[in-house]
Amino acid sequence: MLVSSRATVVSAAAPQRFLSNFKYISSVSIPSSFGFPLINDHREKKINTTIGWSNYSYRMDKKKNLAFTCAASVAAQPLENADALIDSVETFIFDCDGVIWKGDSLIEGVPETLELLRSKGKRLVFVTNNSTKSRKQYGKKFETLGLNVNEEEIFASSFAAAAYLQSIDFPKDKKIYVIGEEGILIELELAGFSYLGGPEDGGKKIELKPGYLMEHDKDVGAVVVGFDRYFNYYKVQYGTLCVRENPGCLFLATNRDAVTHLTDAQEWAGGGSMVGALVGSTQREPLTVGKPSTFMMDYLANKFGITKSQICMVGDRLDTDILFGQNGGCKTLLVLSGVTSLSMLQNPNNSIQPDFYTNKISDFLSLKAATV
Repeated sequence: MLVSSRATVVSAAAPQRFLSNFKYISSVSIPSSFGFPLINDHREKKINTTIGWSNYSYRMDKKKNLAFTCAASVAAQPLENADALIDSVETFIFDCDGVIWKGDSLIEGVPETLELLRSKGKRLVFVTNNSTKSRKQYGKKFETLGLNVNEEEIFASSFAAAAYLQSIDFPKDKKIYVIGEEGILIELELAGFSYLGGPEDGGKKIELKPGYLMEHDKDVGAVVVGFDRYFNYYKVQYGTLCVRENPGCLFLATNRDAVTHLTDAQEWAGGGSMVGALVGSTQREPLTVGKPSTFMMDYLANKFGITKSQICMVGDRLDTDILFGQNGGCKTLLVLSGVTSLSMLQNPNNSIQPDFYTNKISDFLSLKAATV
C-alpha cells in the first residue's frame, strides 16, 4: 500500500520553537482586503482578524487557530511502481502547461496515458493557472490536440476568479476591473458580473501633463489580475486607484507564476510579473485563487465529492502544483517535462519535496510494463 506522510497539520498556536523547524503556509486562503494577509506561499505573515463581507465562506475555529501544513524535508522518491500509485487514489489532477502540453505542442505519450487511467476507472481533472482562456476555450484546445476532455473536467484560474466571487456573494451592483485577457472576461460574464478593462484597455495611454488627474470608476469593488500580453501603465494606474481609493475593494490574482510556456522554445514572464506591479504600487498582497491556493482544491472536492487523500496532484512546478497538492492533503507527483529540472528538485535550498517524481506522465506506461 502506498502511504504519504509528508504533510503534518499543527495549530497556529504551537510553540515557535516547534514551528521554526518547518517552512509553513496556511491551508486556507483568506483575502487581504478582509483584513487577513494572504498566506498561500511559503512566507510567514501575521494574522489580523478583521472581516469584511459578512458571508465570507472561510473562517477560523472558535479557538482562532489556523491549520498549517508543515513541509518536512523528506527527499522525493523516484516513481518506480506506477501501478501502486494508480491503485492508491481515485482521482488524478493534472496541471496542463508542462505536463499535458508545451505551448501548442502535445507532450509525447499523453493520450495513451490518459486512456490507461480512464480504463482503470480514475477520475481525471485538469487544472491550469493560465487565465487567458475560459473553460470552453480550453476544451477546444484539448480537442485540437486530439484529447477527449469534457469541459466539466477543466478548471482554469479564470473560472476560479469568477467562482470565488460567487462564493462570497460579491455584490452584483459592484464592478470588477480586469487586468488580463479574454478568459477572465468570459467567465465573469457567465457568472453574471459586470466588468471593465481587459484587452480593451491594452491600447490606452496616459498623457502626463501638469495638473493631469486620472479618473476611475468608484463602483469598482474588485480588481482581478491575470496574465496579460497587453499590460501597460494605464492598467497599472487604473487598478492601483481602484484598490487604494475604493473602500473595501478586493485585490485578486488568478496566479503568481513567475514564468509560463507561451511557446515550446523558451520560458516567458508569467502572470506573477503583472501581479507584482500592483503589489508594488498598492502595497497590498492579493488573494490568489489559482494554485497553490486551496480554493480550487476545496471547490473540486465539494463538486465531485472527492476525499482529498484519494487525489494525486501531478504537476511540473514545485511552488504552485506540488504546494497545491500538499496544501490540500493530496499525494503529489512532480514531472520533469516542464519548468522544474532534477537539479532544481534536489537543490539543498529547495524545501518543497513531492512524494514522487518522474520524467513525464507517459512513464506510467513504461513503469507499468516494467512491473508486470
